[in-house]
Amino acid sequence: MKVFLDTNVLASALATRGLCEDVLRETLLFHELVIASPILKELEKVLIKKFKVPESIIKEVILFLKEGTIMVKICKKRLIPIKDKDDILILSCALEGKADVFVTGDRELLNLKKIDGMQIISPRDFWTMIKKS
Repeated sequence: MKVFLDTNVLASALATRGLCEDVLRETLLFHELVIASPILKELEKVLIKKFKVPESIIKEVILFLKEGTIMVKICKKRLIPIKDKDDILILSCALEGKADVFVTGDRELLNLKKIDGMQIISPRDFWTMIKKS
């Protein structure tokens, strides 16, 4: 399954222990992680500002994510009925990468439930889904 993890999930997975860390690990081991430049840029900012991760570690993480994933090169912005324009680009990248699932903690995105066949679910719902199969 192709999985796109939103910035909030990736940041939590990399900077803390818990569910998001488990989601990232399982995705890397048993699924295909889809990623795009806008996510990597957002991730870098969040890790520096919110979690105070040293830049040298962030560079290594970004390099790892670029090499071990399906990297979406071009993201054409689509018409998606949400307020946050940055999230429109992120969702567009996930669709462009043909992700089956978009995992996020963002309420507005979760309310969409599905776009063009791509399911939008919380980390908890994703964990439940992959552990059932």
